[in-house]
Amino acid sequence: MITLYDCSTAPSPRRARILLAEKGVAHDTVQIDLRNGEQLGEAYRRINPLCTVPALRTEDGLLLTDNAAITAYLEARFPQPPLLGETPAEKAEIASWHWRAEFEGLLAVAEALRNGSPAMAQRALPGPVDYAQIPELAARGLARAQQFFATLDERLAGREYIAAGRFSLADITAVVAVDFARVIKLRPGEQQPNLLRWRTALAQRPSLAL
Repeated sequence: MITLYDCSTAPSPRRARILLAEKGVAHDTVQIDLRNGEQLGEAYRRINPLCTVPALRTEDGLLLTDNAAITAYLEARFPQPPLLGETPAEKAEIASWHWRAEFEGLLAVAEALRNGSPAMAQRALPGPVDYAQIPELAARGLARAQQFFATLDERLAGREYIAAGRFSLADITAVVAVDFARVIKLRPGEQQPNLLRWRTALAQRPSLAL
């Protein structure tokens, strides 16, 4: 049985949960308590020395410790539905917009949160090494996230999905980024009607409730 090491409140493992649900993959779940630092404890370090979630253990015992590896494995092992595209053009378009959703969206929100939250004073980056906050990056992260909302709204004009005319990994990462932005008090508003329409439509997918 596949095992997902998860944290129900964190954005990164949510991406893996949505992916598993969209592909209908049965799996066990082990919750890791990030709030209380369980990811830094010896027990979890023995599982994943990177001290991050998600991690996924495959049926044959291979441990995957990031969303890139988890996505590559699941797409190859369970090709339907194809969330990375089918044709070369689809694959390229989805890859491009997924990268933008991750870099311009998800990482921007994380930059704002991790460099601005008092609770993360020495945890500005995930992983086993402690890094101090850089307050200026909190302001930059917020500005980047606001720009991502504007970019996404423009992209979604006349489109049901972000890339290739189908629900894909680009939508998964983008919706997780948009929802995660609530932690920095950023939500889609009337000035982003296309973004609001897209998010409302995606709410009908059972995987998005995870």
